[in-house]
Amino acid sequence: MSNRTFVIGVGMTKFEKIETRDWEYPDMVTEAVSNALIDAGISYDQIQRAAVGYVFNASTAGQRALYETGLSGIPIFNVNNNCATGSTALMMAREWVQAGQADCALAVGFEKMTKTALTGTGEMPKVTTLDSQLKIMVEDYGFARSPMTAQLFGNAAVEHMKKYGTTVEQIAAVAVKNHKHSVNNPYAQFRDEYTLEQVLGDKMIHEPLTRSQCSPTSDGAGAAVVVSEKFVREHGLEDRAIEIVAQAMTTDTSAAFAEKSMIDVVGAPMTAAAAEQVFAEAGISIDDVDVIELHDCFAINEIITYEGLGMCGAGEGGKLVESGATTYGGQWVVNPSGGLISKGHPLGATGLAQCAELTWQLRGTADARQVEGARIGLQHNLGLGGACVVTVYRAGTLEN
Repeated sequence: MSNRTFVIGVGMTKFEKIETRDWEYPDMVTEAVSNALIDAGISYDQIQRAAVGYVFNASTAGQRALYETGLSGIPIFNVNNNCATGSTALMMAREWVQAGQADCALAVGFEKMTKTALTGTGEMPKVTTLDSQLKIMVEDYGFARSPMTAQLFGNAAVEHMKKYGTTVEQIAAVAVKNHKHSVNNPYAQFRDEYTLEQVLGDKMIHEPLTRSQCSPTSDGAGAAVVVSEKFVREHGLEDRAIEIVAQAMTTDTSAAFAEKSMIDVVGAPMTAAAAEQVFAEAGISIDDVDVIELHDCFAINEIITYEGLGMCGAGEGGKLVESGATTYGGQWVVNPSGGLISKGHPLGATGLAQCAELTWQLRGTADARQVEGARIGLQHNLGLGGACVVTVYRAGTLEN
């Protein structure tokens, strides 16, 4: 049994700089879920199961978060898959509906981060979920005082530059583009436009990545209501239903480590494998996609992801962003929300925020950042350690 699945409601909070808003994680979840339920036109007592994702909170924080919305006694599953947590929760909700275990499921992601969550100490941790990745990095690059993830992606950028001739200007162009997109997103943590010179001249985090090329620590939450076709039709919700037509999750294989490549270490093989699976399931190619929300945790990862998704050949990602192909007027609009770099990156919430943006885009309700005529959207959410979730959405499939 495999039911068709639809997103009928999405909601999110504004992503905030940490410690600037007086709220706790149940507050942000209540706000995001309430917005999703209002958007769906349903009540919480119609939700049959919930998957709640987060990275930095204790076990059963999902229950505590949703108890503020209602005490309905439904099964609540807590999810942690590093930065791919939000889309993992979405995948769980979709699989329940696909399998007939629920007609109406909720996916939630949230994070309340701290100043020390992603800071660097200069000391190699004794035990970490990224032991295999760090071992390869340290052999060639050592271990610096900068944040661990910035080191991993910064060194991937160095490798990309050496191997393919990618320039610092091309990597910085990703940040210029995404910060420009964020100007029109009221949910974004940063809404300022930057010139190439400003991005390149910003504080260095880990060579060659400056501060405005790195996603910030953020607080926030996102939510999505996922339902069956039966539920959509019984409740007359065709006007807001966006179909999830394909979804795949991959984890690391030996390909991530065999060549001792930092590009592979930060997830390129996972992206390529997940993309291949979803395109086969959806019966489309990357050329059919109109709008993309992808995991630009660091500017270089957007370039690496272009290549993994098949938007260009290996080593051509820098030239692709430089050409204008990934912004308004180009072949695709990538990260119209501003992406993680500008919108913010509260780890557990990121995947649900991507879902919300694509839902709005495919409904044609994204206001000043609307991608004209968008009918097919693609979401890419990456978690080192590792998980990569790629999702394809399509508008208007219940009109036929």
